[in-house]
Amino acid sequence: MPASFDDIQIGQVASLGAAAVDAAALDTFVAAFTPGWTVDRGAPDAMVFAIWARLDAMASSNFSQTKRLGVDALRWMRNPPPGELLRGRMTVMAKDAVGDDKGIVIAQHDLLDEAGRLVFSCLTRSVFSR
Repeated sequence: MPASFDDIQIGQVASLGAAAVDAAALDTFVAAFTPGWTVDRGAPDAMVFAIWARLDAMASSNFSQTKRLGVDALRWMRNPPPGELLRGRMTVMAKDAVGDDKGIVIAQHDLLDEAGRLVFSCLTRSVFSR
């Protein structure tokens, strides 16, 4: 991702990295947070969101992003099984300068499975420095 808001281009795609659905983490997550869910159904929606949030946090630490304003339009398409490798990407949909020192970037975030199928997506609004 470019170093500042002014260098970001609409339509630009940035990798958020990849993470596998860890079987032990899945067992622990289900036991702690999703009573009634069975691991044979794959990762529950909340865990898929947590995987995306982790990838996003790690990737955005290298961006000029200073604040996340919102996460909207969340969609879950499937529940990946243990061991499935998920890849994250962010596509810049719009941007708007707000004064001389910051701007807002609207982006679509996707998690894709090994076959390239959509697992999860959402829209974000974030403040980037100029």
